[in-house]
Amino acid sequence: MSTTDYAIEVTDISVSYGGVRAVDEATFKVPSGAIVGFIGPNGAGKTTMFDAISGFVSAEGGRVVINGTDMTNMSPTERARRGLGRSFQDARLFGSLTVAETLACAFERHTKRWGSDPVSAMLWFPVRKQERSVHARVDEIIDLMGLGAFRDKFVNELSTGSRRVVDLACVMAHEPSVLLLDEPSSGMAQRETEAMGPLLLKVKDATGCTMLLIEHDMPLVTGVSDELIALETGRVIMQGKPQDVTNDPRVVEAYLGTDERVVARSGAISNGRRKRKAPVRTAKPKAVKPKATAKKKAPARKKTTATRKPAAAAAKKKKTPARRAAR
Repeated sequence: MSTTDYAIEVTDISVSYGGVRAVDEATFKVPSGAIVGFIGPNGAGKTTMFDAISGFVSAEGGRVVINGTDMTNMSPTERARRGLGRSFQDARLFGSLTVAETLACAFERHTKRWGSDPVSAMLWFPVRKQERSVHARVDEIIDLMGLGAFRDKFVNELSTGSRRVVDLACVMAHEPSVLLLDEPSSGMAQRETEAMGPLLLKVKDATGCTMLLIEHDMPLVTGVSDELIALETGRVIMQGKPQDVTNDPRVVEAYLGTDERVVARSGAISNGRRKRKAPVRTAKPKAVKPKATAKKKAPARKKTTATRKPAAAAAKKKKTPARRAAR
């Protein structure tokens, strides 16, 4: 495979924070049009690797070549203009704008400046033309991402999963040829996570872009990726087909472990489809009835003076006739 067949080539990239080596001479290549997933434990250097590729941190050494262009010394803005897109774990959007307005802002870089023709700009002719063009492109990307039901809703009214899709749509508005996705299913509900895989495949088929994907959800990342790259302590320890990587002893020891319930925590995949596991039902504990306690007998009621007087009076009446007869 020639150099031009690779969308991105990373060679001996190293990044340190103080005395900590976050990325240690990492090297890998990604073919054009492929989806490559990055896996590894927390602290393995996955996000730092993406930061170095996109230019948000300075690498101590190595090279980053994207679509045949060396971008090692370019700023993040220059890399974005040359076709590199990036999403982050925390989607920061304009909560007071609707979905359509947010996407229109994302298309701003594609609008033209009309300073050379002040008369046309004063009459708003080019502005109206540009607005119609932006609206048409917003409709296209809303249809692609399946956001039609949320078009006129404010971003702060959406669920976490819907906001993640809007964030991905904003990145796609820049028309990247290489797309870096940092945990796109982070914070999503189970059903939303299951819908993310088909959406990524749909975006790839529609745009032809190359995707690099960091993800901890193993069924998701193995289901959409053509290859996996496993990292540990900043080093690439394995690259290959998903089945080969997930069965590699080094990857199992460093990240996956041997508990299949943990590996397939969001459901198993069979024939390209995710199967949801039935919930484990446990018998309900029987309610323990409290032991009956013997009722205490009420103390015997003492005779009072008031109760004694009627009895004495009755006895006195009975003796009276006998005494009279004796007399």
